[in-house]
Amino acid sequence: MMHEEIRPHHLERKAILYVRQSSAHQVLHNRESSALQYAMRDRLVALGWSCIETVDDDLGRSAAGGVARAGFDRTVAAVCLGKVGAVAAREVSRFARNSRDWQQLIEMCRVVDTVLIDQGTVYTPRQGNDRLLLGLKGSLNEYELDLLRQRSLSARYEKARRGELVVASPVGFVKVGDRLEKDPDRRMQEAITLVFDKVAELGSAARPCSGSSNMGWICLPSADVVWRWRSYATIHRMIENPIYGGAYAYGKTRAASGYDATAIRSRSRRKARDEWLALIPGAHEGYVSWERAEARSARW
Repeated sequence: MMHEEIRPHHLERKAILYVRQSSAHQVLHNRESSALQYAMRDRLVALGWSCIETVDDDLGRSAAGGVARAGFDRTVAAVCLGKVGAVAAREVSRFARNSRDWQQLIEMCRVVDTVLIDQGTVYTPRQGNDRLLLGLKGSLNEYELDLLRQRSLSARYEKARRGELVVASPVGFVKVGDRLEKDPDRRMQEAITLVFDKVAELGSAARPCSGSSNMGWICLPSADVVWRWRSYATIHRMIENPIYGGAYAYGKTRAASGYDATAIRSRSRRKARDEWLALIPGAHEGYVSWERAEARSARW
């Protein structure tokens, strides 16, 4: 049955069904959503299209921006060429959750007279009312994403303030539930203890790296334990890290975003200690006492 907004020249061109999930986890574990999105093909058939192309290249890709989406780019390119009568998705938020991509799609559909279709409505971007409604939907989608992100961050920060958010374990520790414990590997414990003892004895993070310090090998953090020759950078990081003094610390760095020709680049900058989100001494067993760790850190 033809919809009043759909004209014969729309049906003469193909329809594109756009399918997207935001993450690989959703693709694997939220299969019902994917099935419902693919079922939109039946709605397009009922509306009169016989030539339907399904674009699902962006499964596992976020539409929040900053991530390349080959499927969305291909869809917009096909619309620009005037080859598409309709672009469809179960929810219009599947197309984009950022204003730049969303407005680009709406504008291209307006120029070449392509309709947008979701599970309940056919939108004609050439009509002012539909264009206004689509703009509002795009703004709401973007706001909803920002709200969810803020709620997630707030919950994460509250957990960190309680000392319960353990993201990664530095070398010499293992994550057990919501806390850190010393790695049971005695060889690793002895190597790290040797680092702190030698730094205390020699009074420098550089001197233990010299060939005369007789320290042997120390462990560097990696996915698997890798034993490598000691370096100044490694020893200095260990001395500065309050975790080795038995303290929980979170929020020691801030992200500074920048741009280049291909993508957004993020770099971390260390904060002053009074700006850290959490610093809780005595949270777990350390390799040195908190007082000793503080005294040593104050000298650097």
